[in-house]
Amino acid sequence: MSEQYYHTRDSVDEYIKMAEGYNGRKLIEKFRKFIPAQSSMLELGSGPGSDFDILKDDYELTGSDMSSEFLLHLRRRFSNGEFLELDAATLQTDRMFDTIYSNKVLHHLTDTDLKNSIQKQHDLLNSKGLVCHSFWRGDGSEYFKGLFVNYHETAELNKLFKVLYDVLLVDLYMEFEPDDSILLIARKKT
Repeated sequence: MSEQYYHTRDSVDEYIKMAEGYNGRKLIEKFRKFIPAQSSMLELGSGPGSDFDILKDDYELTGSDMSSEFLLHLRRRFSNGEFLELDAATLQTDRMFDTIYSNKVLHHLTDTDLKNSIQKQHDLLNSKGLVCHSFWRGDGSEYFKGLFVNYHETAELNKLFKVLYDVLLVDLYMEFEPDDSILLIARKKT
């Protein structure tokens, strides 16, 4: 596995060009029905900032990434934005949020790391806080450009989240091919 992808300027520039024109606007529109404006929100894996740019006007938004190169890019692009250096598996912060959002970020976690992340997100959420995450749909895992990609199915995600959350929505949607992606929205159990 290439540990350097997302951590070098060249790979970050390559990813920004590859992701140009893609954002989570359709996911965010579905999500807005569940979360009131001005809620505090943590975005995991802000990357190029496409979704951060959409979310920043409606929420008290904190972006994050584990890549210092992406964080440099984000801080240049959004000089008034707040960004944390966070690993989505461990989420080492003492901040609390109403919502945690990610768009195709948690698929880089192993099954064990995803379970840990789900627990840590629960710990970082205020009472009745929400999570909204998208995943690549499928079975197994692979390496893409040296990065680990873990695919999931709706039943598996329901099982992982339902221990600590009430699952409000699980929808299949199309990123590149019909039903290649999953949107999950869930509320923290109290």
